[in-house]
Amino acid sequence: MRKLSLLDLAFFIAESEDSPKHVATLMRCKKPARSAPDYAEKLIQQMKAHEAVSEPFNLVINFLRLGGPQWEYAQGFSIDNHVFYHHPGKPISWEEAKEMAALLHEPMLDRSRPMWEFHLIDGIRGGKFALYLKLHHAYADGVTMTRWMDGGLSESDHDPDYLPPWSLSPPRPKRKKSQKPALPRPGKALCGLAELAKKQVRSTGGLVKLAAQQCIERAGLTQDAVALLFNTPADTPLTGSATAGRSVATSSVPMKRVRALCDATCSTLNHVALCCIDGAVHAYLARQDIYIDHPISIQMPVNLRDSNSGDSGNKLGITLVDLARPTNNPYRRLREISFKLHNVKYQVAGIPAVSFEQFTMLAGTASEMINKLQLTDALPANGHAVVSNLQGPDTSRYLIGSRVERIYPISTLSPGLRLNVTIFSYDGVLHFGLVSTRDLEDLQSLADLIAEEFSKLEDAVKNPKK
Repeated sequence: MRKLSLLDLAFFIAESEDSPKHVATLMRCKKPARSAPDYAEKLIQQMKAHEAVSEPFNLVINFLRLGGPQWEYAQGFSIDNHVFYHHPGKPISWEEAKEMAALLHEPMLDRSRPMWEFHLIDGIRGGKFALYLKLHHAYADGVTMTRWMDGGLSESDHDPDYLPPWSLSPPRPKRKKSQKPALPRPGKALCGLAELAKKQVRSTGGLVKLAAQQCIERAGLTQDAVALLFNTPADTPLTGSATAGRSVATSSVPMKRVRALCDATCSTLNHVALCCIDGAVHAYLARQDIYIDHPISIQMPVNLRDSNSGDSGNKLGITLVDLARPTNNPYRRLREISFKLHNVKYQVAGIPAVSFEQFTMLAGTASEMINKLQLTDALPANGHAVVSNLQGPDTSRYLIGSRVERIYPISTLSPGLRLNVTIFSYDGVLHFGLVSTRDLEDLQSLADLIAEEFSKLEDAVKNPKK
């Protein structure tokens, strides 16, 4: 059983009714041809028959143990408390299904039992249904959840060995075989202490470097080298105190178009996606007669795992990125964002993962304190939104014969921020999953604007002199 890390614990402690800390995946699925009317209901019963539950889907947090909070196996586990079937009683649209998902995303998960839920929403027009998997952030970050989600799907429309996510064997980290001779016990202890001291020195050095970068930028000795923490003016509805209620919106763009833009501009997928999100946010605010003269600032999660690591839980850092200065030229916006992300890459280069994680914890703790003291609306925010990018499978996935058409991540909100946009690539399509408080008006219009910005960027690339 894995240990409860400080970052895992932070997501648990920071949670409130107005700011629940769970992440989710919303999938739109197509039923097989000529399926029976009760197909989806029988499918969920088939999934519920898998009552053997693996970690972390059978774990709860125990605060009563000596030595601090620990993960422990839940007592009296029942699959009926976690897997649910919904049928509105009449055919519904995809937009109505998303609204149901938004309502499911609002409440906190029950802490007395393992903190996850799996919902099937039936009756979507066109022979479709939706799957909504909700999991507390203390269990996993986006990378880990993507791995579990994909493990609960099949590459073929016929998989006799299918297992749902909660019944999969937990991943184990890959270990390299040591070529060094075994040391006697005292030698092992001394080596362990030496390694611990070495890690602590490197961690402290990394924290000092990150703090120094902030001080130098704030003193005006550099310009646009790094984004300053807690420097975002509270002049848009994107920032403010957490409120109950959630809105969910989605948008999609074919990967063929995205790759063509990347090739034409020598940019990465992340550069292009952030450019379009940036333009969409400015256009969304302009529709509300809100015009700002400074860049949109985003919190961007960074995966801190080794490429060969099978670790679960949370292993991420958050870096702050100032996007482009307001402009009507999408190509100029793209170039400036590329420059900013290059600076971010330089900023974190050579910094140990543990230092980055600790810096994230310190910034997050400060945000939570500001929020708890109800000073969020009175002080500058730490960015405008959270934007993350996750890579999904390149080929189609199936759930016991049903093709998964779309996969949209639905994440959580950071303290003081009312918008999260998560980018997810799947089966030749780039998906955008948006979640916000209901304070943001017409969130779907923002999602639609992201898709429109891709067309504007394509036009700007084809006609650079316009």
